[in-house]
Amino acid sequence: MHPLPVPARASRSPRQRGQGMTEYIIVVALIAVAAIGVYTLFGQTIRNQTAGLALEVSGQTASTAIGNAQANATTASTNANARKGLDNYDANNR
Repeated sequence: MHPLPVPARASRSPRQRGQGMTEYIIVVALIAVAAIGVYTLFGQTIRNQTAGLALEVSGQTASTAIGNAQANATTASTNANARKGLDNYDANNR
């Protein structure tokens, strides 16, 4: 049996590895900022929906939590459609 030749590793410069890591960090940061924005906008709705699921799974009625989730979703939709500027960008924040 003849041993197979092992191909030499393609050497990448540290500069190229650093560029790839920087791009990865930027993408992760953008995803994190988007997630924070969504959670800020729909946070109460998500919490109430989770509470409703937990109540239903435990066999209890979740009509109050579901109603709260619907009300918070309506409020979030109204706030999202409101005009924002530097003079009122933090209005309606809870």
